[in-house]
Order: sequence, then C-alpha cells, then structure tokens
Amino acid sequence: MGTKPKIKIKDCTQIRREIDNEYENTNQVALAKWAIVCAKHISQFLDEENLDFKEIEEGFKVNELWQYGKAAVHEVGRLALLYMGSLDNVTELAKNAVRAAGQAVAVGHMREHAMVCSDYVIKTIGLAFSDDLNRIREERMWQLNEIRKLKNRA
Repeated sequence: MGTKPKIKIKDCTQIRREIDNEYENTNQVALAKWAIVCAKHISQFLDEENLDFKEIEEGFKVNELWQYGKAAVHEVGRLALLYMGSLDNVTELAKNAVRAAGQAVAVGHMREHAMVCSDYVIKTIGLAFSDDLNRIREERMWQLNEIRKLKNRA
C-alpha cells in the first residue's frame, strides 16, 4: 500500500515510492539510523539561525541510546516533542529542518516517523532551492541509497 506524505511537498513520487518500499522492509532501529542521517544531511540550513543545537544533538544521542536498548521509548518521544513547539522566531526553512530532526528522534517511538522525517527533509530542500525538481530528485536518490546501505547492515 505505501505511506502518503503528511505534509504538502513538491516531490519525485517514483523515487519516494522506492524509498517507501525499502522502508516497509526495514527494521525500526535501521530506520532510526536512516532518519538521523537524513536530518543531519540538511543541518547546514540551521547554521544561520539562532537555535540551540544542544537540544537537537541530545535528541539524536537519546535515540542512539534507544537503538542499543539503553534508553526508554518515552525518553525519545519527550525529546522529539521538546523542539517541535519552540520555532516562533526562525525561518520556514529552519522550521522544516528542525521538524525533520524531531521526526528522526521520534522514530524510536514509532517507525512511521522515518518517512515523515524524509518528507520534511524534502520540504526543506524545496524551500532552499525554490522547489527545483533536480535538487529534490538528487536528495531522494541520496535518501534511497542511504536506506539501502543501512538496511543491508542491519
């Protein structure tokens, strides 16, 4: 069946479907690793914002602890929610990059957050490059290659 984007994005639907097929057959820990890699891949869009990266990094670390059974699911969910709401004074570009990070952290709570993270990354790329389909396609291909690599290591 496949997932549907929960946010409005300009996208390369065929590549997203391929990612979605990989997602369906990938375990939750590998998806968490993939989502964090995806969120970190667009972190340069946060460099010009006045954001506290410590909270985001802490979320990634707690998710990584969860991956090894050293943190509880509720800790991951709590941290993901922490920086989803405090985005009043940042650009739309930065909001979407932070949302991608929050979704990545939340994969430890529910695997479905991995595809939402992936879509927020695409939303960020679209905002950064005026919905340039070539840039979006490049990002989707990068995501597809990354999920395949991580899936094969799991």
